[in-house]
Amino acid sequence: MAIDPQLLSIMVCPVSHAPLREVGDWLVSTDPATRLRYPIRDGIPVMLVEEAEEMPQSEWEAALA
Repeated sequence: MAIDPQLLSIMVCPVSHAPLREVGDWLVSTDPATRLRYPIRDGIPVMLVEEAEEMPQSEWEAALA
């Protein structure tokens, strides 16, 4: 289930405040310094810093390409 585009347009990474992109079951921060992703569970974004994962550089670049 995709996140509503209007909601996604106002959501930002809680760490870097960078815009997010939906990639599969994740919301990926567009900030190259942090490369964080946040899970989407049952259609609900989990925007807790404790739940975030840092993505390897190559995986982050591929996700945002």
